[in-house]
Amino acid sequence: MGRVVVLLLVIVTSVGCNNHARSQEQAPTPPPQRVQVPPAADVDAAIHRSRQTAITRAVEAAAPAVVSVNVIEVQRVAVRDPLAEFFSDPFFEQFFGQRRSRVMERQVQNVGSGFVISPDGYVVTNDHVAGNATKIALSFPDGKTLEGRLVGTDQASDIALIKVDPDEPLPYLAFTEDAQPLVGEWVIALGNPFGLFEAAEPSVTVGVVSATGRDLSVSRDGRIYRDMIQTDAAINRGNSGGPLVNALGEVIGVNTAIYSQSGGSIGIGFAVPADKVRRIIDELRTLGRVDRSYYTGLSGVDVTERIARALRLNDTRGVLVRDVDPGSPADEAGFLPYDVIVSLQGTPVANLTDFVARLYDFRPGDRVRCQVLREGRRLALEVQIGRQQG
Repeated sequence: MGRVVVLLLVIVTSVGCNNHARSQEQAPTPPPQRVQVPPAADVDAAIHRSRQTAITRAVEAAAPAVVSVNVIEVQRVAVRDPLAEFFSDPFFEQFFGQRRSRVMERQVQNVGSGFVISPDGYVVTNDHVAGNATKIALSFPDGKTLEGRLVGTDQASDIALIKVDPDEPLPYLAFTEDAQPLVGEWVIALGNPFGLFEAAEPSVTVGVVSATGRDLSVSRDGRIYRDMIQTDAAINRGNSGGPLVNALGEVIGVNTAIYSQSGGSIGIGFAVPADKVRRIIDELRTLGRVDRSYYTGLSGVDVTERIARALRLNDTRGVLVRDVDPGSPADEAGFLPYDVIVSLQGTPVANLTDFVARLYDFRPGDRVRCQVLREGRRLALEVQIGRQQG
């Protein structure tokens, strides 16, 4: 009997040694939980949210305010008289006079883009799209078309303002308040390339701000493209007048021009910056035109190599003041003949064309800072722009 008791004690002791020590404060391990599979609708919603970006949200906000601009304009075309060369002989001219080319008028259709800037129907586009229009029709993304009228246009800046009369408030875009876009930030160009998709959602291209402050040469028709925004977002014919927006859906510029040898986009497009557009459309809305009757009283010429040598200048950049009208704003500011204007508002001046083009950014009453070279000294002068009389 005693051996049995000892054997039982040994067995109990062995079993107890195989148990792991456990603190009295440790909670027991919970049983495994069953995995809950979300419904298919929730999965689809999550995937949809994952596809959304700042770009898609900006497009969603901006697209309803982008329109297709369809215009009819009258163009005057010089038609060569087939008999002009024959009758150009002096012998025939004494009998029939000098024959001239005929000027004919023809109606042409033009298509571009634009965007609404107010719920009551003001629309911004390019002057080269609608500046000479005799009839304007705006097609909206929801399929409706409204007749528009030209409020005013400015050839120099290539900006035009159109008005439609909607039955209800329209979705519209706001201009950015930032003075300068960030080089490298995402931008979106919206519009109707080649007039392919009227009364439909606008086409969208995405890129970045490639550069700011780009100056293009003055065009043959007098358009002055200064301080432009450069972008690699694809801009094609028909996109002109559409908005260039940032990732917040704010308008930073009006798509206006491209550099291309083929006529298609190669990733070098240009937009008129928002701060300039705002000033232009405010004047167009108020006056129907832009007041460019500025007067300085300055008469200048380009600096040639001969002039540079005579005045001991290092290069030919700048404008030589040839004459100053007595009592003019330039006279009151202290300009003298033989001064060389080298900068305007802190921006270097290349030549007379550059100087005149930069004055187009100002209005009568504005004060403009100039730096001039006078007998080897650099002086700062400020002129208040006057207004031409008559």
